[in-house]
Amino acid sequence: MLMMSRRQGEVILIGDDVEIVIAQIGRSKVRVGIRAPRETPVVAREWKLVGDENRTAVRLAPCGPASVLKILRNAPMR
Repeated sequence: MLMMSRRQGEVILIGDDVEIVIAQIGRSKVRVGIRAPRETPVVAREWKLVGDENRTAVRLAPCGPASVLKILRNAPMR
């Protein structure tokens, strides 16, 4: 992992077409801007992990209304 020190307003280049701009530095957060081509996906790691978990849950879930009704009938009442 490359570690760099940057000040507010400075830029980090990744390849020829991705720029990371240090927009704001606070007490516990750094706000960054990312300039990248539209075809380059840019997403926070947490969002990717949640999306992966959701896709796995959908793939493993029983499908169809009959399966849903069976699950609901067997669920304990609160």
